[in-house]
Order: sequence, then structure tokens, then C-alpha cells
Amino acid sequence: MTSTGEEQGRAGPPLWWARRRDAVVDVALAAASAAECAWEGIRFAHQAGIPVPVGVLFGTAVGAVLVLRRRWPIAVVLVGIAVAPAETGFLLSVVGMYTLASSEVPRRIIAALASMSLVATFIVMYLKTRGDVEAEPALVVALSGFVAVALTVPPVLLGLYIGARRRLMESLQERADSLERELSLLADRAEERAEWARTEERTRIAREMHDVVAHRVSLMVVHAAALEAVAVKDPARAAKNAALVGDMGRQALTELREMLGVLRAAPKPAVAVAAAAAAPAAKAGPVALAGGADDGPSLAELEALVGQSRAAGMAVEMVVQGIGAYAAEVEQTAYRVVQEALTNCHKHAPGARVVVRVAHREGEVAMQVENGPSEGAADGVGLPSGGNGLVGMRERVLGLGGVFVSGPTESGGFRVSAVLPLA
Repeated sequence: MTSTGEEQGRAGPPLWWARRRDAVVDVALAAASAAECAWEGIRFAHQAGIPVPVGVLFGTAVGAVLVLRRRWPIAVVLVGIAVAPAETGFLLSVVGMYTLASSEVPRRIIAALASMSLVATFIVMYLKTRGDVEAEPALVVALSGFVAVALTVPPVLLGLYIGARRRLMESLQERADSLERELSLLADRAEERAEWARTEERTRIAREMHDVVAHRVSLMVVHAAALEAVAVKDPARAAKNAALVGDMGRQALTELREMLGVLRAAPKPAVAVAAAAAAPAAKAGPVALAGGADDGPSLAELEALVGQSRAAGMAVEMVVQGIGAYAAEVEQTAYRVVQEALTNCHKHAPGARVVVRVAHREGEVAMQVENGPSEGAADGVGLPSGGNGLVGMRERVLGLGGVFVSGPTESGGFRVSAVLPLA
């Protein structure tokens, strides 16, 4: 029953049908049943010795009960069984049994009422046949049993079949609706994963741009400041610093061109985004899209990185323990952590002594960049800070399942430590 039918049913009987067609069918059947019972009520009035109008009125009322078959099928069948001795209500009994069998009534109730209807029909037919026909008792019993089965069993079987078919169709419809909802939910989740992958890629690109630009440009600013300070007093050193500024600028431009070239080299990012969207969210790890770890720097380039800071006037000591080779993404992340830490030393600790430690251990690689107290004014060369350096380092390390710690030291300096697992 639809919600509209339920609202109409609450408003008052007899509007309990789900569809207008059902109401028309039931009213038509009730009218036919009332006409039949009214006709049979005339014979019943003669046999019972009651006025004919009473018999007709009784038959009409009994037949009209069929209009309630969808609302109270059990009551309709019981009325049919009750009027069976009056030899009336043929259509009422047949349609009532069919409706009962096709409804949601428990099977034990259907079986009990069908058995009662079968017995009542058999008794009525047996008494009527024995009084009207002179025949063998066995023949009377067989004829009565045949009529009782013919009037009871086919409606019940047909009702059971129609009820089962209706329930099957409803079940299939529910499954189709459920599948449609699941597909819609999966589509929403796929879109969320795709958006998550795009966000991760934008974040990765932002980190790379920050690392490349911040470090190179920071060194350029340091050299430019030194160039300004010694331009008049020491032309040779000024020329050397100018050459270093040019080298840094060219290196920064080269790295930026490589990154932009990777971004323009579609369709790898789109493929990676689609793969990330298709992967289960629970297993989603760091997104390595085109232009990722395979094209980045490695731990072998740390010596050159430290040399650039030394050339900028920073006192940097590098200590390496052990040796090891790792996945490209691990080496790139380790390099970027040291690079960003050195950039921060240039920004916030000019003139401080810096120690870079790299330890190759079993199953992991650890790095630490520690600077002492600054011997000059903080931000003495006017290097801007966006406040994203430590955040970017932490995201990189945690994205690979590592450990990241940063903070001031007791001596007034600052320490950045990270441990990256090999797997």
C-alpha cells in the first residue's frame, strides 16, 4: 500500500485501496456477488419460511461483503463458510479464498480456513445430493468430494502463486532500488576519492615549488646581501658572489622548468588521479603522481646541497654514518627535509653553526639538522617566511610513515629530526 493509500485509509473507510483500479475491481465483484446472493436468497427464503424481501436483503448484504476482501480477507472467508448451509455465496467463497491465499496471512491460517471451507462445501453438497438423487452412497461421497475440491483447491493454489509472484517482484524491485542507491553511493565516493587525489597532487606540487624556490632564492638573497656589503671594499669577492647568484638563479629556473614540464606532460596525472580514485580509501597512501619521487633529488646530492650553504657563508658540518640505498621517494623526502632545514637556518639563524647528521640504520634512515645560537640579527637579510616549511616537512615524513620532531634546543638553537622507514 502506498503512502497515499495509507493516508486515505486513516481518513476513514472504505478508502483503503492502493490504486483506483483496485477499488473499481472490488466494487464490481461485490456488486456481482450481491446480485448472485440476492437471487439465491429468494430460494433460501422459501426453504426457511421467511419473507422473500428478507431473504433478498440477507443475500445482498452477504454478497456485498466481498468489497472488503483486500482489507479483511479472513472475515470474507469466514462469512462464506458461515452462509454455506444456505447454499449461497459461490462467488464470495471462491474470490475470498483466492484473496486470502494471495495475501500476507500466515500459511497455517490459510490452511485452516481452506480446510474449513472444504469440509463445509463437502457437507452441503453431500446433503443436497443425497436428498435430490437416488444413487449409491459411494457415488454421492465421490461427487461431493469432487465439487468441494474443485471449489476450494484451485482458488487457493492460484492465490498462493499470485502472492509468491507479487512478493518476488517486490523483492526484485527492492534489490534494484538498493543497487541503485549503492551505485549512487559508490559514484559519490569515487568523486570524493578523485577530489582527494587532486588535492593531494596540488599539495605535493606546492611542496615541491616551495622547496625549490625557497631554498634557491634564499641562497640568492644571502649572496646578494653579501655582494652589496663587499661590492666596494672587495671587488673580487663581489664578483664571486655575483657568479654564485647567477648559478643559483639558473639552477632554480632549471628545476622550475622541469616541474612545469612534468605538469604539461599529460596524461600521467589524470591516470594517477583515476587510479587513486579507484583504490580503497582504507589502503590509500601517499599519492605518487607523475613528476613525483622518481624525478626528484637523492641523498647522494646532500654533499652538494651542503656545499651551496657553505658557499653562502654558513658554517656547516656534515656527518654521515653508514651507507644505504632506498626507494626514490624516501631519498627525495630525506633530501627535502635537510634542504628546508638549511633554508630555515639561512632565514632565522644567520651566522650560526649548523650540523647536518645522516644515519643509515637497519630498516630506516635518520636525519638531523641542528643549528646553534644565531650570531646575527634574525632575518638579517630580509628573507620572508610563509610559515609552511615545518608543516611541509612534517607532512612529507608522516606521509611515508616516519617520525618528525622539531623544536628549540637548550643552547638557544633549533633542531629538526626525522626518521624514515625503508618500506
